[in-house]
Amino acid sequence: MFTIKETVEINAPLATVWGIFSRMEDWKNWNTACENCTLASGTDIAEGVCFNFMLRPYYLPLKVTPKIIKCEPGQEVVWAGGRLGIQAEHTFTFKEEGAKVIVTSVEVFRGLMLIIGKILFIPGKLHRLTQKMMAQLKEHAESCACE
Repeated sequence: MFTIKETVEINAPLATVWGIFSRMEDWKNWNTACENCTLASGTDIAEGVCFNFMLRPYYLPLKVTPKIIKCEPGQEVVWAGGRLGIQAEHTFTFKEEGAKVIVTSVEVFRGLMLIIGKILFIPGKLHRLTQKMMAQLKEHAESCACE
């Protein structure tokens, strides 16, 4: 098992941050870490919804198709899925503190294939993708007047 945790402080209202994050079909406008994000079922981010996106820990893309297992709008989203013998659960929490929002991402990976993943430096590459996504969410929310 390994865990990736990243936190970012965003100087924007919660409604703005949540609005940007929850419109997964618009991730293409700001999120280069998760490419081609589309909802596979449902029309909004919600419990039970499946979605797809591509990650590039290396040059070749890796398609990921998780299912949202918990969604409390403006507070928390949890999705889970598996690929190539590795199971993952990704939690995002949103906490409003005055005029800013603290977003925390925690990814937990399990499975026998983690041994090979660690040899190939996958944890570090995935952590860099998480850092990139969080930085881009911050940049977009702080420069956006949308809600």
